Amino acid sequence: MSEKLQDDILSILAQVNVPGSDSNLAELGLISGVVVKDGIAHIALQTNKDSADVMEGVGKKCEQLVSNLTNILSVTVVLTEEINTNSEKKISDKTSIPTLDLTQEERRIKSEGVEFIIAVASGKGGVGKSTTTVNIALALSRLGKKVGIMDADIYGPSIPRMMGISGQPRSEDGKTLIPMESYDIKCMSMGFMVPEEEPTIWRGPMVMGALEQMLKDVEWAPLDILIVDMPPGTGDAQLTMAQGTELAGAIIVSTPQDIALLDARKGLNMFRQVDVPILGIIENMSYYICPKCGDEAHIFDNGGARETAKKNDCTFLGEIPLDREIRETSDAGRPIVISKTSSPHAKAYMEIATKILNEIDALK
Repeated sequence: MSEKLQDDILSILAQVNVPGSDSNLAELGLISGVVVKDGIAHIALQTNKDSADVMEGVGKKCEQLVSNLTNILSVTVVLTEEINTNSEKKISDKTSIPTLDLTQEERRIKSEGVEFIIAVASGKGGVGKSTTTVNIALALSRLGKKVGIMDADIYGPSIPRMMGISGQPRSEDGKTLIPMESYDIKCMSMGFMVPEEEPTIWRGPMVMGALEQMLKDVEWAPLDILIVDMPPGTGDAQLTMAQGTELAGAIIVSTPQDIALLDARKGLNMFRQVDVPILGIIENMSYYICPKCGDEAHIFDNGGARETAKKNDCTFLGEIPLDREIRETSDAGRPIVISKTSSPHAKAYMEIATKILNEIDALK
């Protein structure tokens, strides 16, 4: 069924002409991708800065036409810009990453009214990056900052649940989305657009377009700090965000064991190679304290992130323990920084947030 719907959508798109041209989307090669899952259609159209306004109208026309198809429940069109990745910049003798063939001003997107954009990243999944993001955001808010969270993990968005938010964002002008809010934190996530248990099966260009729209087409202002919860790893989405966004700095989250630290160093090097300052490294799940006997155990080893920070000449921001209470409060949408403000874990996040502000001040 999905393949048949996909073919029907491509046929419709091939009939949509682009204003100022005698050709349709297919003839111009502007269809980057079409994905259909359970009646939900996602379409990516290629554009550039000069034709963005025209293509926005084309996108709306495509949404209207495709929505008339039987068995189509909803349609989303995202506009993507093809990136030239012919040039390469070395990370090491064995590793290289593509860099954008654009000027510094052209390649850095910054949301108006947002003073600083910070990425929270990890080299691999499962290290508690999103939990760390949420608690840091709440800690910064408690320190008097106006904070937002952009959930850039398109395939595994978890910010809505952790922040206790449900529903969909609204738009007053049909162009700009008003972010959802919880605990005075503005939030935007693909999790607001897609049911929680439904997988997001998108190709690369569609992911890039969605990330760009969440950054540019959301009413973030006024904010002191926008925290981007990055997807795990160092792939296309991570590289695009690192290169294409005006990041003030990046925070690396890792657990203490060697395999996690190896991937964390890859993430650290990626940011440095695209001229994004490293604000520091956080060691999550650093130790475990037995609730019965009080003994401290180093389940995933201990101190590896501190040593990595030292070797890579960056700040060690602090340790967060492996603790059931942190997990339970996050799952319940009541993160520990806001639900148990006097707990030692909340205080640890507050100390890390203070160090982050010091690092930001040093960049001014």
